[in-house]
Amino acid sequence: MAPAADIEDELLNEKNPKPLDEDDIALLKTYGLGPYSTSIKKVEKEIKEMAKKVNDLCGIKESDTGLAAPSQWDLVSDKQMMQEEQPLQVARCTKIINQNSEDAKYVINVKQIAKFVVGLGDKVSPTDIEEGMRVGVDRNKYQIQIPLPPKIDPSVTMMTVEEKPDVTYNDVGGCKEQIEKMREVVELPMLHPEKFVKLGIDPPKGVLCYGPPGTGKTLLARAVANRTDACFIRVIGSELVQKYVGEGARMVRELFQMARSKKACIVFFDEVDAIGGARFDDGVGGDNEVQRTMLEIVNQLDGFDARGNIKVLMATNRPDTLDPALLRPGRLDRKVEFGLPDLESRTQIFKIHTRTMNCDRDIRFELLARLCPNSTGADIRSVCTEAGMYAIRARRKTVTEKDFLDAVNKVIKGYQKFSATPKYMVYN
Repeated sequence: MAPAADIEDELLNEKNPKPLDEDDIALLKTYGLGPYSTSIKKVEKEIKEMAKKVNDLCGIKESDTGLAAPSQWDLVSDKQMMQEEQPLQVARCTKIINQNSEDAKYVINVKQIAKFVVGLGDKVSPTDIEEGMRVGVDRNKYQIQIPLPPKIDPSVTMMTVEEKPDVTYNDVGGCKEQIEKMREVVELPMLHPEKFVKLGIDPPKGVLCYGPPGTGKTLLARAVANRTDACFIRVIGSELVQKYVGEGARMVRELFQMARSKKACIVFFDEVDAIGGARFDDGVGGDNEVQRTMLEIVNQLDGFDARGNIKVLMATNRPDTLDPALLRPGRLDRKVEFGLPDLESRTQIFKIHTRTMNCDRDIRFELLARLCPNSTGADIRSVCTEAGMYAIRARRKTVTEKDFLDAVNKVIKGYQKFSATPKYMVYN
């Protein structure tokens, strides 16, 4: 005779129903289980399964949102309630009076109207409101109804690089020493902050990359953004030059405010000489606004903690024009020079740019590198593109060594008068 539990399982199994014999009924009675209890359990199981199916169809999901099931939503009444609600005004909470007591009051400043001392609405907790925060207040009693996020200009938000650049350190040719210095400053404090804590030193805050145009300063910054999971904000210097007084400085403040809100952030100022030029008085006051913007950057560099995960990179090809206040240690601790690539580096750059090209096998890249003295990475890339153009012109599917030699003659020798390198060397 089977135990009662096994008989019950067999009865509850819909695929294999088994009729009860007299011995089974007697056994169920001894355990206090009648034939009715098993059928009730069977029905309960069916109800559970049906309820699960209904929930799946309704779309109930276990989530942390705390939302009710879509079947219980009443969108019409919600819409009506939203239409009946009064619109709120934006104000700023400037001070909290009697903060820890129950009858705390809040001083709010509503622009173009006045300052008011108000209380809290029903939907807000005292812990939600802090001094200096933007809040939504009603139009009648000016009670605080909702805390608002900090205001950041859309043009500043647009500077964030959302997608990671597809440039890696392997794509930056001939900059081994520069890559090593950059990784020490940017990657090491983000990945291993405990090393700096043990030694009791603060990691460098910022890096200035300087060198002739086309030597890979911006390229290396893009490679750093690819390597770290940090948020990457790219600012071109001229974007911060604004028409109205104080606008550029405000954009810089909001930029660093946005950077602080991220877990880890790299701020890259490209062509920083547009705003970081040395201060002078031209008698007209035309350059004062640019100088204010630069001073705000200097102020922000002093303001944040070095161990905070904000790193500042700057790139320029005219380091002699920059203001000494911007370059002092403590603001830009590292200055990394990107010089002209040597013979080995030029050969490597040729190999990087021809990696994806359809070339003949026996091309002597070292010979080509020897034929390009004092040329930058950008010049070598232009040589590779021009060699491809010669192959297209001749309707060939591969690029030969002769195409490269013709391209060197055209780009390096023909375009020499357009090169900015000799001018940079004079400034340097």
